[in-house]
Amino acid sequence: MRFPASKARRVLSALLRIGWSLKRETGSSHRVLERPGWPDYVFSFHDEEEIGPRMLARVAKKTGLSAGDL
Repeated sequence: MRFPASKARRVLSALLRIGWSLKRETGSSHRVLERPGWPDYVFSFHDEEEIGPRMLARVAKKTGLSAGDL
């Protein structure tokens, strides 16, 4: 599955829409997300940072995110 490059803010909002919630936040870029049935995921990107297709594929593998969710 191919992902388009996206801003981190957009990816985070997509994760929150599919059922992830913010467990805690450290500094301006490290957020620990939780979702029932999934291990916690550390989302460590600044809001304005561009996340490329390969990194998005890795995020998707660990979070259940799909290209359609963006």
